[in-house]
Order: sequence, then structure tokens, then C-alpha cells
Amino acid sequence: MSDIGDWFKNIPFITRYWFAGSIAVPLIGKLGLIGPMYLVLWPEAFFHKFQIWRPLSATLYFPVGPGTGFLYLVNLYFLYQYSSRLESGAFDGRPADYMFMLLFNWICIVITGLMMDMQLLMIPLIMSVLYVWAQLNRDTVVSFWFGTRFKACYLPWVILGFNYIIGGSVVNELIGNLVGHLYFFLMFKYPMDLGGRSFLSTPQFLYQMFPNRRGGVSGFGVPPSRRPLPQEQAGGGGGGGGGGRHNWGQGFRLGDD
Repeated sequence: MSDIGDWFKNIPFITRYWFAGSIAVPLIGKLGLIGPMYLVLWPEAFFHKFQIWRPLSATLYFPVGPGTGFLYLVNLYFLYQYSSRLESGAFDGRPADYMFMLLFNWICIVITGLMMDMQLLMIPLIMSVLYVWAQLNRDTVVSFWFGTRFKACYLPWVILGFNYIIGGSVVNELIGNLVGHLYFFLMFKYPMDLGGRSFLSTPQFLYQMFPNRRGGVSGFGVPPSRRPLPQEQAGGGGGGGGGGRHNWGQGFRLGDD
């Protein structure tokens, strides 16, 4: 038990509570302590009965049964792996920025869920985080099941097809990928790679709640100053404007510790 406790304590802070909630809430529903009908997202109950907990409970709840247990465990694994890697990688030491990413993705998913009458939001949020990790490590070669190897940028779409095979639907995965792409484009791609304005920034109250601890990726949503190329330094900075793509990080292989 001490080994399990040490393992759990070593999970990054935000991922740890998200992971624990994604186990506890389905267990509560499975044991009947709270009826599953009170845990899913129902627009009528949310808007007309003011059951405001439903967006959060629908994000943590999943109906675990003989036909859904494997899909649940696979996505719980994805949550642990890629949220941990993202929180301790690109967002290392910046819990407020990571919490803002989760909140932005969650709000987008909740709005989509209310519009499309989606009752479960766990998979879309997990897939949105996985998508962001895959884009920040897009050139990393990952290994998937059965020995297949490909670049990380394709991983969200491979998982979409995989979940379709074992679960029979791609709507949740597709929405998660689209929301993840929206965050990545607005926070990283547009301001940093394309030189556009910053549309997203972490609110100050999140920095007060989750103060920065140490290094990480600086200037979220702000185009970083480009280092001059050697020939520009030699020639006094006369020519050249481009600069190439930003190096988003080394990344990991799928299944690494």
C-alpha cells in the first residue's frame, strides 16, 4: 500500500486530483450512493432546475459496466499519462497556466455538450489534453499498440479510430480534438508561429491560487523574441525575417515512465 501511496503522491498536483475524481465519481455512481441520473449533463436540469453541479460531475463520471469498462480504463490511462506529461513538461512549474488550459477546454466542452445534448464529458476533456500534448511534441515518434510507430501529431486521430473500434462512437473524441486544437491555435500557434495577437491569457486570480514554482515555458500566448541567426549577427541583422517553427519540446515515447 505504501508503494501505491508513493506513486499517487508523485502524480503532478492537478492531474492527481483530476485522476482521483475520475475514479471516485464513477465508483460513487456504481455503488448507487448517488444515482447516475444526477451525475450526467442534462440541459433541462441544469437550466431549469439549477442543478449547477452537473457540468463538473459529468466531466468526472463514466458509467462503468461490462460493455464500457475497458473503454473507461483506456481513457483513465490516457488521462494519467498525458495530463502528467503535460503538467510536468511544457507547464512545469506553472500550475496556473495548466489550470487555465483545463478550464478553457472544459468550458468549451460544457457549452458544446449543452448544445448537443451530450451527457458525458470525461472523454472530450481527456482528448483535448492529449491533443495539446501531441501538438507540443508533434515530431516525437511514439509507439502504439501492436508495434505501430508514427509521429505524435497523429496520435489523437489514431486514438479516435481506436476508441471507435472499442466504443462505437467518435463524437466525444472528435469534440475533444477540436477543442484541443482551438486552445493550441489561440495560445501557441497564432501568436507564436504566425505573429498574431494574443487572445488567451491566464487570469491573475489563478496565479494567486496556483503560484508559479519554478521554470517552464515562458510567455504563454506572447510571441517569444526570435534569436538572430548567426549570419544576421555577422551582417548586423540586415536580412531575413522568418525564423522557422518554435521548438515545443523533446516529448516522450508512448508508454515511457
